[in-house]
Amino acid sequence: MGGKPEATTAGEDDTALMARIALGDERSFALLMDRHLSRAVALAQRVTGRRAIADEIAQEAFLRVWTRAADWQPTALVSTWLWRIVMNLSLDHMRKVRPGALDDIPEPVDPGESPEAATLRAALGRALEAALAGLPERQSQAVRLCLIDGFSQGEASAALEITEGALESLLVRARRALRASLAAYAPAEAS
Repeated sequence: MGGKPEATTAGEDDTALMARIALGDERSFALLMDRHLSRAVALAQRVTGRRAIADEIAQEAFLRVWTRAADWQPTALVSTWLWRIVMNLSLDHMRKVRPGALDDIPEPVDPGESPEAATLRAALGRALEAALAGLPERQSQAVRLCLIDGFSQGEASAALEITEGALESLLVRARRALRASLAAYAPAEAS
């Protein structure tokens, strides 16, 4: 890295500006600040996530450049030194404002259904419809009447014009077939 001059729009490199800033030259400080302020603010904002805080951090960083210019050694680029100051100030700010441990913050309660649950429910509904469509017609009708439409067994057997025993037999076979078709959606058992 060793003190390589940095190109400037004012025709002077940052190293020369720093030498004059160390002597109290406000014009050189203004040039250096014009050259690097927007990047300093952007860096601080990336770390802190807040523009107002980033502005304050950049101001503090340039204040340190002004007050410590005589301490700077040209072993690194001025911009590298400045970015280190901005990064340290940003990290210090984040340590100060950090709330307690993440585990200490209560999980917000979402009164609605989670997107994952809604997706799973929709997929299960489609799978159930497909499984019902794959049943023999009488089994499908028995399931729809008793388990979906809420008919009693007496009402369902009357609607299908079969005995309650025959209805029960249809439901047993339908449940067995549905259980096999929907096995992929069954919750995993604890081992």
